[in-house]
Amino acid sequence: MGDALEKVLVTEEQIKARHREMAAQIDADYAGKDLLLVGVLRGAVMVMADIARELHHPCEMDWMAVSSYGAGTVSSGVVRILKDLDTDIQGRNVLIVEDVIDSGLTLSWLVGNLKSRGPASVEICTMVRKPLALDLDIDVKYVGFDLPNEFIVGYGLDYAEKYRNLPFIGTLAPHVYQ
Repeated sequence: MGDALEKVLVTEEQIKARHREMAAQIDADYAGKDLLLVGVLRGAVMVMADIARELHHPCEMDWMAVSSYGAGTVSSGVVRILKDLDTDIQGRNVLIVEDVIDSGLTLSWLVGNLKSRGPASVEICTMVRKPLALDLDIDVKYVGFDLPNEFIVGYGLDYAEKYRNLPFIGTLAPHVYQ
């Protein structure tokens, strides 16, 4: 990636090890229960695929796309569903899978929206949480890594739809996005 990357925060090996740990906990928590993984597009594609492969528990998958950003880099505060679920979640155990939780505003709206559909439960799994960026207190059951409030890319996280394919999580050099 040349001089676009500043530093690696979480290595590929650390991500894989954390997947195994998180999947083991999910398996234990949902033993004997129906489980629907709901990935939030596009960033959660990597996380959801890798966690699902580590699960020993049968599960189904569905996807949602929501946006509160429009064309900018700061949330507009208005959440729009760009792609809704294909699955009826009434009575189901739903596990939302995210790549990163920043302010938590969009995720809080999404949790409320899904809970209004009558599921048995709604929980959250994220690969990255930025505690210093959170504007809302959100109960996240499974957290891969708590990271500083820096602009990060890799492992599903992008800048202008690039860098998602990196197998690690790192910081983007400021000259790339300023």
